[in-house]
Amino acid sequence: MTSSGHRVAGSVPVVAFVNKQGGEERRNEIAGAGELVDFDPHDDSVVKVHYDLTAWSFDQRAELAEALAEAVIPHAWDGEELLVPESVEGAVDELFDELERKLGPFPIPLDDDAPSTEFGLDEWPAADRTLLTEALVDAEIPHRWEGTTVVVAADAEESVDELLDSIEAGEMLSADTAPGHEPPEGVLSTIFLAASSLAKDPYDGGARSTLVDLGPLLDPKRPPFAFAPRTWVETLKGVDEITERVMDEGAGAAGGEDAAGAVTAAAERLKTLLRPFV
Repeated sequence: MTSSGHRVAGSVPVVAFVNKQGGEERRNEIAGAGELVDFDPHDDSVVKVHYDLTAWSFDQRAELAEALAEAVIPHAWDGEELLVPESVEGAVDELFDELERKLGPFPIPLDDDAPSTEFGLDEWPAADRTLLTEALVDAEIPHRWEGTTVVVAADAEESVDELLDSIEAGEMLSADTAPGHEPPEGVLSTIFLAASSLAKDPYDGGARSTLVDLGPLLDPKRPPFAFAPRTWVETLKGVDEITERVMDEGAGAAGGEDAAGAVTAAAERLKTLLRPFV
């Protein structure tokens, strides 16, 4: 009998299948002194985990192969699929986490039978298609390339449209070349949580301080990578609006219910703007 399911190593977007094939389960364990029990991927009695890495680049798979060898983890390759005995799955998951911290997010493959939308980009220069790939990976949008056509998950069509518009307008640069301040990690979630708190309580001191302190660190020309520049500008306008209200109160400007209501309204708008992205 065969069972299958999606496995994710930490937040690493790979697809894995656990095959349990008839007969007694035999576990391959790492032996002492760094030696391995032989792993035969064709042995039907061994429970195996299959990681589909077709969306990974050659360099990423090479890094993984080197890391598996250094960690002395039994494994085999079937084309672009990684096979490991189930007994070492935990160690492989930890290895994926470590590689993601080192190399950044990995692409999420789009299944052949998944609902999808196609974008033909044969007239785009190769550099722009590379930039789009980086953006899709960073935004964790399932996709695959078929020549110069990118196929994306159907429910991500609107987000991909924004990315395409931004690249065509020259508003998005590679993470390696974009000027300005790099936004803090997790900035969208931080802003969303602060706005959510202020929408409930406009006098929440922690949320107010978060946005006031965050403002100087944010550059309208440097959005989080793969985040639509126009939406980022609107986000910063919302942060600025709340910050200005808070600073005016601190300077003794008009306060009271009107000021509190203005903070609540601005926070609600900001929360609504960011909700689809966090």
